[in-house]
Amino acid sequence: MIPRYSREVMARIWTEEHKFATWLKVELAAMEAMAEHGIIPPDIPARARAQAVCDVEAILEIEKKTHHDVAAFVDQVAQCLGEDGRWFHFGLTSSDVLDTALGLRLKESADLLLADVDALLAVLKDQAYAYQDLVMVGRTHGVHAEPITMGLKFALWYAEFQRHRSRLEHARKTVAVGKLSGAVGTFAHLPPEVEAAACALLGLEPAPISTQIIQRDRHAEFFTTLALIGASIEKVALEIRHLQRTEVREAEEMFAAGQKGSSAMPHKRNPILSENLCGLARILRANSLAAQENVALWHERDISHSSVERVIAPDSTVLLDFMLARFTQLLKNLQVYPENIARNLNLTHGLVFSQGLLLALIKRGLQRDAAYRLVQRPAMLVWQEGGEFAQKVKDDPEITRHLSPEEIAAIFDLDRYFRHIPAIFARVFGEAT
Repeated sequence: MIPRYSREVMARIWTEEHKFATWLKVELAAMEAMAEHGIIPPDIPARARAQAVCDVEAILEIEKKTHHDVAAFVDQVAQCLGEDGRWFHFGLTSSDVLDTALGLRLKESADLLLADVDALLAVLKDQAYAYQDLVMVGRTHGVHAEPITMGLKFALWYAEFQRHRSRLEHARKTVAVGKLSGAVGTFAHLPPEVEAAACALLGLEPAPISTQIIQRDRHAEFFTTLALIGASIEKVALEIRHLQRTEVREAEEMFAAGQKGSSAMPHKRNPILSENLCGLARILRANSLAAQENVALWHERDISHSSVERVIAPDSTVLLDFMLARFTQLLKNLQVYPENIARNLNLTHGLVFSQGLLLALIKRGLQRDAAYRLVQRPAMLVWQEGGEFAQKVKDDPEITRHLSPEEIAAIFDLDRYFRHIPAIFARVFGEAT
């Protein structure tokens, strides 16, 4: 049966409980750094770590009065700390906590997505080698072009998702930053050394410069990277949808026992997983556009980006996590039909060998256009009348005047098309095949 997505790790990153816990982590790191630099008493951080508790219900209740989530959070935790509470959030502004915590959560999300991509890459590599020698027709403009192998398709996708992995690693680094530079980024109340020390404790890099916020081009890069990954998922899913068409049926999604393709037509086997992935990719693209809209803010900050990120951060990360899991299983369980692939390869009765014939005639001294017209003539006859292209070539006296029967037979030999596949695989996978 089709495995159902059941992981909840990504979703937990965006819960209220984890949000407040991450805020507290930032605040405690800031206190540690302030104590280290003599700004608050040295015994405060240890007591704060022992006593600080995030009570989500209490915070939300306070927020009903304050209409400010960070202020409510600070009030609730400060109450837990008693007299020490006066040092909690000392010298900080809300965005110091919010943006640094967002960097932590995006970093966590990226780590999960990188693991998802690794699982996908393993399946793509396995399938590339499994179908390395399965000959099929290549298509351009949806029309038969020249022979390829199905393994080449998987190798191409592997290389594409390798690039996405590199992009995601870079985007992870770009958003894994923090800031404690204060209301307008001038460090008026805490020195840069405190920011650097707190970020080191959190495993983040300090933003070299910030306003009240970390600049949103960083986040736009992250969400655009997720959208690009989604676009490639859509690309492959669209390919599967084509290959599953009744007229083609070279491959199809696994159809589980007891599954129904239609409420009305019992014969239906629809590419529902691929269609689902194509649709979800549109949401990632829309969210990436919203992230780019967040780059332009008023002066040292406004709050227009905040509401957007509360939606797109959980939505895009959870969504891509789901998409990668579904996509990996789809490819792992893809049903491939070699007989249909062979049938489709032969649909044009050898026309896929036309370029080889063209080049052979050029080598014999013909001008390119003259050779092209010479090959096109029997090719058009195959389209119009049927019959085998090789036979029509052999029957054409103008072609046989330049090429012997043995030379013509060699042109129609499939093996010559695939002699460089081991070299391609070595380029992609970095190993001998």
